[in-house]
Amino acid sequence: MDPRTSAQDVHRCDHCETAIVHSYCDFCHVNLCKPCVVDHISDGYDKHKIVPFQERRSTLIYPNCGKHPQKNCELQCRECGTFVCSSCMASDQHKGHSFVEVTEVYKTKKDIIEKDTKKYENLISPKYEKIVLDLENQLANLDGGYEKLTKTMSKQGEQWHREIDIVIKEMKTEINEIKVKHRDILRTHLNEIKQIQSLIKQTLLAIKEIKNSTELSPTIKYSSKIREFSKLPPKVKVTLPTFIPKPIDREKLYSLFGQITPFSTAREENVVSLNQPNTSVRELLDEPELVTTIQTGYTELYNVTYINDDRILTSGWSNEIKCFNAYGSLQQKIVTKSGEEPSDIAVDVGRDLLYSDWTVGTVNKVKNGRTKVLIRTRGWKPDRLCITSTGDLLVTMYSDDKTESKVVRYSGSTKKQTIQFDDKGNPLYSGNTKLKYITENRNHDICVADRGAGAVVVVNQDGKLRWRYTGHPSVAKINPFEPYGITTDSQSRILTADSYNHCIHILDQIGQFLRYIDNCNLKDPYGLCVDNNDNLFVCEYNKSYVKKIKYVK
Repeated sequence: MDPRTSAQDVHRCDHCETAIVHSYCDFCHVNLCKPCVVDHISDGYDKHKIVPFQERRSTLIYPNCGKHPQKNCELQCRECGTFVCSSCMASDQHKGHSFVEVTEVYKTKKDIIEKDTKKYENLISPKYEKIVLDLENQLANLDGGYEKLTKTMSKQGEQWHREIDIVIKEMKTEINEIKVKHRDILRTHLNEIKQIQSLIKQTLLAIKEIKNSTELSPTIKYSSKIREFSKLPPKVKVTLPTFIPKPIDREKLYSLFGQITPFSTAREENVVSLNQPNTSVRELLDEPELVTTIQTGYTELYNVTYINDDRILTSGWSNEIKCFNAYGSLQQKIVTKSGEEPSDIAVDVGRDLLYSDWTVGTVNKVKNGRTKVLIRTRGWKPDRLCITSTGDLLVTMYSDDKTESKVVRYSGSTKKQTIQFDDKGNPLYSGNTKLKYITENRNHDICVADRGAGAVVVVNQDGKLRWRYTGHPSVAKINPFEPYGITTDSQSRILTADSYNHCIHILDQIGQFLRYIDNCNLKDPYGLCVDNNDNLFVCEYNKSYVKKIKYVK
């Protein structure tokens, strides 16, 4: 038995291993009894933090400064993201920088860790357990399923044998009927010939009598029938019927016998959405609040996409895609391969950057600093992008002649689905080059902000039209509704930017208008996205600001 525990599982001192624990060193993470506390701190090391055992792991351990070893880092530089001490703050390296207390960052991260823990325990782990159970059940039922399949095939084979026997029997019956007719024809003709043959015999007997007779009268009255009998009757030749066996075409026979549909590997139900719907109801704030404003430095700002709680990506009228941290400090610049501005940007499930380039007709992927072509279109220009909850990529695109538009779903580089027409064959989307931002709702609906049509067009995951939203009547909104950016939140609400009326429309998942976001001094809202806490990020086209707005309780 471990001497530091007993049957009652009493905690013991880690030094002497016998006395009951009284204190705890929050730096060394060891249990201590009263006598051993003195021994533990006798080494003169000033980092020891002795606290009552009940308050263990409550002391924050600050990182030690690498440049000033005698000091702790109690701040983090917002621009550099590094931990700094008071001496570092005054250095030239951090001149003009702003700082945040590490305790504030620590608390924020702890909140994130707490939320992530709940997601792992309540969402992700149960789903994986369910997947494992389902796969084990599938494996257990595998042999039975295939045995049932082979039995069905054997029954089909037996049925085929019965049908073939029936066909053979019917053909034999048909041959027997033909044989009877054949016999009747030959017998009829034989009888006709025998009748003629009898007449010839009778004539020959009469001729012989006249020949041997000396009577004048019969001889003079004789009329020759040679010409009549010289005309032989037509020869009847009835050929036997033939059976022409058709060559056995194994491929055709295979297709006629039945069809084996290949097994499918649909993975949609086995993927946990990174933006899993929040099971708690989050109501809208009476008055949305501006949290922060980030100046991006673009001449015109188009797109914003959320990476994680620390970073966002932006793009605009520039060949640079910029990454900013939560404090608005520029972290990274990525230059497009073609040197032209990207149409849109997105982040896939592996946190890799995707961007569309209409000038060369490609969707590109940036991984580990290297850019490669993921998708190349022909006859179509790729436009806006959306990563779905299952990891697929949705791309809006328009034809080279600018008369058609469609949505295409890709898995990697493989095209899986095209959405272009409704059930009546009418186009779902306006045929032009006007913006068509796209997003997927939590119920897997595909939502397109069709600026050219002045409508939000929503279809289900099979591409069937569900509804259209063409704006909300308001005396304050005098300009026509032309939606730009579009996104969805954890409550399946849809948010779309009304740039000309300087506001955001919030809709429920069936297209009912809920409210506007028209405060926060919004001007020319363009691209949109939300983070995991339902904070809204809004691009302002001309000001080139990204505004972070809190709109839910």
